[in-house]
Amino acid sequence: MSSIPENSAVAAGAAGLGRWRDFLELTKPKVSLLIVFTAVVGMLLASPGMVPLEALLLGTLGIAMASGSAAAFNHVLDRRIDQQMSRTRGRPLPTGNLVESQALTFATALAIASMTVLWFGVNPLTAVLTFASLIGYALVYTRWLKRATPQNIVIGGAAGAAPPLLGWAAATGHLDPHALPLFLIIFTWTPPHFWALAIARRDEYAKVGIPMLPVTHGVEFTRLQIVLYTVLLVLCTLLPVLTGLSGLVYLIAVLPLNARFLYYAFQLRRGHRADMAMRTFRYSITYLMLLFAALILDHYLLIRA
Repeated sequence: MSSIPENSAVAAGAAGLGRWRDFLELTKPKVSLLIVFTAVVGMLLASPGMVPLEALLLGTLGIAMASGSAAAFNHVLDRRIDQQMSRTRGRPLPTGNLVESQALTFATALAIASMTVLWFGVNPLTAVLTFASLIGYALVYTRWLKRATPQNIVIGGAAGAAPPLLGWAAATGHLDPHALPLFLIIFTWTPPHFWALAIARRDEYAKVGIPMLPVTHGVEFTRLQIVLYTVLLVLCTLLPVLTGLSGLVYLIAVLPLNARFLYYAFQLRRGHRADMAMRTFRYSITYLMLLFAALILDHYLLIRA
């Protein structure tokens, strides 16, 4: 007899754990982690020494919550097309694990908490910039641009490229021209990163009526654009050196990273391997993480020197 309530308690606990996993999934944790990482790099590069602890902790928390909020709003706005795409039909809303009202409440609560932490715990500039980025991604990109133009990724990339600026503002209370190369690197990285995925998922985007570049202009044209944007990206990655933001350590690290990215882009252009689009997409994520890690390493080695 006593096993019945015990089993019920175990089942309830498992259900609760599953529910929290669903809410965590709404925040797109892998994407948010990359966003937060680049924001923290912005904080570190903006500081001649260590970032003030309060700004580091509260800035990271606030930006992370805003990123999770934007992702959750994205889940809500894309719930219908997510049901039709194999890559996304396992998300919490298409599966029915969560309902729209729960996701909206969660996204709104995260947004309010983020703005409160950033405005009162960091500075108003960071709060305003973060809110603009949230609106840019969650509403302007997801609700309008994504469905309106094949240049959605290029135009909407400005919101995704903002985190280093947010981090810089969190650490200093202002923006500086030295932060611009960090923005440009992510801005030019976004099209080859996402268009590679769009090539691999072209049929699914066509099915749901999303005008991604491979759908509207074809795979060959998109492959060429990936090469051109990758070349532009390589040039942008030299800006930190040319502007004095970084030095030799970063340059030594970024050259082979760029060479590898160019290799993937040109191999994708040749079209000899069916898996090259996804390989390019996956490498682009590793590329950005290592590039920003190199910026941190160079920064602190330069300080000690």
